[in-house]
Amino acid sequence: MADKIYKYNPNRGADWNYGGSKWKLSRSKIDFFIECPRCFYLDNKLGTKRPSFPSFNLNNAVDELFKKEFDIYRKKKTPHPIMVENGIDAIPFQHKLLNDWRDNFVGITYEHSETGMIISGAIDDIWITPAGKLIVVDYKSTSKEGSITSLSDSPWDQQYKRQLGVYRWLLEKNGFTVETEAYLVYANASKDEADFSDKLVFETTLVPVETDISWIDKTLSSIKETLDNGDIPPTGDFCEFCPYREACGKKLLAIHNAKIKK
Repeated sequence: MADKIYKYNPNRGADWNYGGSKWKLSRSKIDFFIECPRCFYLDNKLGTKRPSFPSFNLNNAVDELFKKEFDIYRKKKTPHPIMVENGIDAIPFQHKLLNDWRDNFVGITYEHSETGMIISGAIDDIWITPAGKLIVVDYKSTSKEGSITSLSDSPWDQQYKRQLGVYRWLLEKNGFTVETEAYLVYANASKDEADFSDKLVFETTLVPVETDISWIDKTLSSIKETLDNGDIPPTGDFCEFCPYREACGKKLLAIHNAKIKK
């Protein structure tokens, strides 16, 4: 039997658009707005979705295995070896809502009083210090040269920093005390092995990230203003979708106008 083919549907149900009963402003949507306000507006206000990327199944597999591994130490209430190796005085945090907070379709939420928007984010992991302060943790996987010990100035790495900041902000808004320094548990697959042999060899490092939450409230206000405004917002400086749409529209319009003139 042939696999079912899912045809791209650019239109979303009204309940999932801004103003609908199921709409929330997720951490990824906040970054979407920073990347390109126009695409964000088309997606969340007008309900026209960007084409999605293929799922990163290998990365997802690494995430799931990391969660299972850290859950072993969470149950034992002891630190994971990578925490010991890096001098992190903490253990994996236990909480009755942790599974919800990790769920992409639930996450940890907060209703932002200034805008009335519900902000959400799905956190990979949380650790807790002996003083009761929480540490935000996210799992990452890639394959690049050298050991990964710090974040760069690349757009991807700056997105990771904002991601950790939003998680810290959400936890603080839910009444927790959170360390400003978060961590990425980074699995880097080696390409230097002699052969594949049905396995990938990873080096796992712990990358400290000093979080910043000072930008969040201002950004949320800008998002609210953009969604409530009838004006079309500007294109993001590095957006690839807007120039594509514009170029296609101009060429199709030129063909249409040429046919009318005949």
